[in-house]
Amino acid sequence: MKNASSPLGRFWQEYRENKIAVVALAVVVLMILMALFAAVISPQNPYDLANLSLMDSRRPPGFEGSGGYTHILGTDPQGRDLLSAIFYGLRISIQIGLAAGLVSLSIGTALGILAAYLGGRVETLIMRLVDLQLSFPAILLALVIVAMLGQGKAQLIGALVAAQYAYFARTAYGAAKAERGKDYIEAALATPLSARLVVWRHMLPNCAPPLIVVATVQIANSISLEATLSFLGLGLPVTEPSLGMLISNGFPYMMSGRYWISVYPGVALIILIVAINIVGDQVRDQFNPRLRK
Repeated sequence: MKNASSPLGRFWQEYRENKIAVVALAVVVLMILMALFAAVISPQNPYDLANLSLMDSRRPPGFEGSGGYTHILGTDPQGRDLLSAIFYGLRISIQIGLAAGLVSLSIGTALGILAAYLGGRVETLIMRLVDLQLSFPAILLALVIVAMLGQGKAQLIGALVAAQYAYFARTAYGAAKAERGKDYIEAALATPLSARLVVWRHMLPNCAPPLIVVATVQIANSISLEATLSFLGLGLPVTEPSLGMLISNGFPYMMSGRYWISVYPGVALIILIVAINIVGDQVRDQFNPRLRK
């Protein structure tokens, strides 16, 4: 049991007062576990094209396929077991969301704090570039960048980072600018401590709360953007069935009654994004007392 007197213990004690947020956190953890153990709990490996049969394609939920097991959620147009494809799709979505979010956090935080600490022309150059990027929708930037870079996980993560790091930079800049003028920073700079040590040990920890809140939101946005790009055919290759690609594969069959191909992956995607956003809202409320109800 966590010590209630510790910062983490107090945070959890307050967090669990919101039952909806606790349920959302449990859903996020459950989906992460399903993604991590997809190879163990999935009845089929949707990446193994040799074991896929077109005779099993577009079968309804409950159909017993040639593999000898029941397709609980049916199959997609390639004959993949939809439940297995959703498990693996969750793995891809969470991997890309976390990777893009953490890299964007690192780059954006570094640029924002650098601009706030150095000031002058460096601040003007960095922040004008950030403002210019924020004037364009993230989806538009991601579409252009991924179209230039091509398909693949690394290319997709690079496109998402390039489209989202500015949000972290703006947040880090605002927080660091407020901290830069405080007395404790001036006192630290008056000591023999190096500027890097002052920023790392004193300024950055006090800028962390708003960045953590933005990180939770941007991870959900990264997952949503990846699904959108995959739906449009600009995300991952067809051999890696992400949730967005599964939705796209079933879209032409929606009017023919084969709803399950798109609906079930879409429901999984919505649950994941909504749960992450609820957790992020609760974290934001706890870090900002003025937003508490």
